[in-house]
Amino acid sequence: MSIKKIIEGKQEWRAHVSRVKALPKDYQIVYKEIQKYLFKVGPVELNEGIGLLSEILSFFEEGAADRKGVLEVTGTDVAAFCDALIEDSKTYADLYQESVNQKVDKAMKK
Repeated sequence: MSIKKIIEGKQEWRAHVSRVKALPKDYQIVYKEIQKYLFKVGPVELNEGIGLLSEILSFFEEGAADRKGVLEVTGTDVAAFCDALIEDSKTYADLYQESVNQKVDKAMKK
């Protein structure tokens, strides 16, 4: 990865964080929990940029502009909201399951 790409990525992230800080407090709280959730169980493509996080942020900005409470936007089960967002994505859990199965298969063939 080039230095230019790293700098662009940092600039993009800083702009993203500024947008998060501009949200109403309840949206900020839920956004940060979603971010943590996705970083722990989320899709592998989160390593490729902030696309999904940016989409969530835009969705939250629309909800805030419409004067909706954050749980009106996500529903009360925020984890289920996250799971629905990534249901068609390959997750770290998927990769780990594949790894375990491959190791067992390889060990059993010996």
